[in-house]
Amino acid sequence: MIETAAPRPAFRLDTNLELLLERARVRDALPMAGRVLATIVATAGSTYRKAGARMLIEADGEWYGLLSGGCFESDLREHAASVRDGGPPRIVEYDMRGDDDLVFGLGAGCEGAMRILLESAGPGSPAAAALEHVAAASAAGRATAVGIVHEGPATLLGTRAWPGAPATDPALAAACEDALALGASRSLRWNDETTPTEAWVQYLAPPPTLLVCGAGPDAVPVVRQARALGWPVTVVDHRPAYAREDRIPGATVLRVDPAELARTLPLPAFAAAVVMSHHLPSDAAYLRALAATATPGYVGLLGPRPRRERLLSELGTLASGLEGRLRGPVGLDLGAATPEAIALAIAAELHAWVAGRPGGPCTPLVHPGTVADGAADAREAGAFAPAR
Repeated sequence: MIETAAPRPAFRLDTNLELLLERARVRDALPMAGRVLATIVATAGSTYRKAGARMLIEADGEWYGLLSGGCFESDLREHAASVRDGGPPRIVEYDMRGDDDLVFGLGAGCEGAMRILLESAGPGSPAAAALEHVAAASAAGRATAVGIVHEGPATLLGTRAWPGAPATDPALAAACEDALALGASRSLRWNDETTPTEAWVQYLAPPPTLLVCGAGPDAVPVVRQARALGWPVTVVDHRPAYAREDRIPGATVLRVDPAELARTLPLPAFAAAVVMSHHLPSDAAYLRALAATATPGYVGLLGPRPRRERLLSELGTLASGLEGRLRGPVGLDLGAATPEAIALAIAAELHAWVAGRPGGPCTPLVHPGTVADGAADAREAGAFAPAR
């Protein structure tokens, strides 16, 4: 296997926002009045999610997105009623550090605390406008920023997108501009006239985009895995029977002659490509087009090593264009034997590559008798802190 050494562009792996908007849009034919947005604005200690994670709560109590793994979502849904009924944005805090967690009835044992902003996200609300702004930027592959004011004057509380939100506080607007320039999120504190004000300024890079070359039956679970991660997927194939969107829900499916790939699609716009048409001449044409561009930085090839070597031989000197990018056979070594397991292996390797991780286990085997007690560190008192 050729080692990956290509530059890794910045993409956002936390696609929580896109996923909850997709699920919420299923309900868009229904009245959206009463929709509430819950956003983590600060954390302390060990928490399931970090600042910037979101959850949408509908008027009938249905919700999308997870903030705690299910520990307090039902309780948060009850708190949302005061916002839904015309109330101003409000803060809810959960502290799961130490023994008090058991007393309060959550019993999560996470040794962390969260500060969550609840605000109306119904039609015409600043939060709804911000969500649509981010969704449009994401679809265009463009970075953006939002400011979530969670302490300060009532007129400033809530989520504002930048650029795009009218009457944005100058300090918040400047912080959003800085976030875009630096590509980083941060906590912001300032005085609005005489009122101490605090916000979480979130930089949102675009999510990774995946190109799948080949729309055979085994491409369907690959797309399903990528879409479950919130990644936009484009699938191409030259065969009319395969190049149909009804076969591959959630993806953009195009009928493309492999030899015309580079003239049909902007290949540098994709983070990764997987070549899996099971048709040798087509795969050679796909690889030839991909070898002629510096990106995508990840190119996966389905099939055994002898097939890979035959394809590279057919490419001749052009094969050098895939140096440091080609993964073949594609996927982590999970012992996959079914199309679904192979798709899992491919998605896992893709995710690890985008994240800049090796793709191995998080920790070696744990031996309970020798584990140091780090609970004291987790219980360490302190103010809420934004995610890094």
